[in-house]
Amino acid sequence: MRRVVVGVSGTLGSPAVLHRAATEARGRDAELWVVMAWQAPGGELGSRSACNVSALAECRATAVERLREVLDEAFGAEGPGTTLAGLTVRATPGAALVDTARGCDDLLVVGTGSRSPLRRLVRPSVARYCLAHAACPVLIVPPSPLQAELDAVHRRNLWHLPLDTRELAP
Repeated sequence: MRRVVVGVSGTLGSPAVLHRAATEARGRDAELWVVMAWQAPGGELGSRSACNVSALAECRATAVERLREVLDEAFGAEGPGTTLAGLTVRATPGAALVDTARGCDDLLVVGTGSRSPLRRLVRPSVARYCLAHAACPVLIVPPSPLQAELDAVHRRNLWHLPLDTRELAP
């Protein structure tokens, strides 16, 4: 069976990426696999002791619950209009997506998200990782213009910059 594998993180851009992936799945008569990656607190070294077994179970349960919330927010009760599978994977996001979408008939869909210079330095790009390592085609969904405007307002508020009322006029 053909699959469209999409990665979600629960950010504001996740619904747009999910809807694009659902559209691709319906057009290809494919299953929609939604993947949310999660990692142990403190990384892999922090999860090796026996006392962290309950912490790992709690992290996984949190990821499963967050995935349910994201799918409910995006599709509601009517669903995506194709077969849907939700998957939580303990791995980095890029590795989780590439490992899940390993068939040559699969399509991997990822969002680009906000990429400020600081974020690029601290966190590597999942989209770039997928482009470099995926064995299947990769569709990268840019952030919506509304998301870019929201990010600009957030930056303006963060730096306490005044609002230019001319921007509000149609």
